[in-house]
Amino acid sequence: MARIEWVKHRLNNWAFWKVRESSGGLGFHTQAAFLGDCNSDRYRESVIPVDDVDAELTNQAVESLRIDRSHLHQTLQLIYIEGIGIKMTARRMARAESTIKANLDQSDAVLSAWFTDRANMAEARKKSLTT
Repeated sequence: MARIEWVKHRLNNWAFWKVRESSGGLGFHTQAAFLGDCNSDRYRESVIPVDDVDAELTNQAVESLRIDRSHLHQTLQLIYIEGIGIKMTARRMARAESTIKANLDQSDAVLSAWFTDRANMAEARKKSLTT
């Protein structure tokens, strides 16, 4: 089973959001807005925008795995939040690397179903309000 690209993209966005959240990056700016416009560094890197709404929704989806599928939740935390990679995640969880890869595939499928169910419920709710 291959990874689902759009879920992988959401998880990357979620990881940036969680790291920023844990480092105190949410809330008020720590510097004036105009100071962020110019970069005096000689290496120019693009800033990766983080969609906060999307990340919060993804966080709800990931947290839904905590009780019933704790191994998937732990895998996502280690891979995306701690960023330790497949080998170290396998060591830390005392599993084979192939198991970690399978957990990532399974996480994608479960999260895809979660987002689809949520969208279907929102659509049904929308239809019931209009009729």
